Amino acid sequence: MQRVSGMSTVERQPATIDDLYKVEGKAELVGGEIVKMSPSGEYHGSLAGLIYRSLWNYSDKLRIGRAFPDNTAFLCDLPHRKSFAPDASFYLIGQPRSGRKFLPEPPVFAVEIRSENDYGPRAEKAMAEKRADYFAAGTKAVWDVDPEGPVFV
Repeated sequence: MQRVSGMSTVERQPATIDDLYKVEGKAELVGGEIVKMSPSGEYHGSLAGLIYRSLWNYSDKLRIGRAFPDNTAFLCDLPHRKSFAPDASFYLIGQPRSGRKFLPEPPVFAVEIRSENDYGPRAEKAMAEKRADYFAAGTKAVWDVDPEGPVFV
């Protein structure tokens, strides 16, 4: 409940997929709330681009699916989560298509690249919960990419 005018209360309605369509920029629908995601920086953007390019090359060669870049939304039907917006992803041929709408089910492979605020105990818990959500929704593999790690130069 949300308190209004000090005396009365107004019950706030949960956000919907229709509300998510109206959001400018990257966002997900979690716990009935629109969760906006801030723009990314150099390392994050470079990694997302490199991973997307590799997935695109893979899809172009094998023709078994499609690669998607950052800011592509996928719907899901979990009790507390209705969408994902991974940093890069892969969707198999045969999975339902959507044209100009959000893709109707989660990707088979999702990439989540950590931003500068994705560190520490609370962030680790949130990242683990999101990975669990991906798996519960049917995603087969999720990469948790750390641009602070020793591999990225």
